[in-house]
Amino acid sequence: MAKSKKKTDTVFLVCKETGDYNYTARRRAGGEKLKLQKYSPRLRKRTLHVEKKK
Repeated sequence: MAKSKKKTDTVFLVCKETGDYNYTARRRAGGEKLKLQKYSPRLRKRTLHVEKKK
């Protein structure tokens, strides 16, 4: 029997302050949007990044 593939989505993590697309992430479909503190190269500090679909 073959393994069933779980559906994953590729999403972008966008900086709330600058609007830059700095990171990509793969996650399962459904649930709440990701909100993470990540490094922003333009501002050279950690800022809030939120999930945005393609």
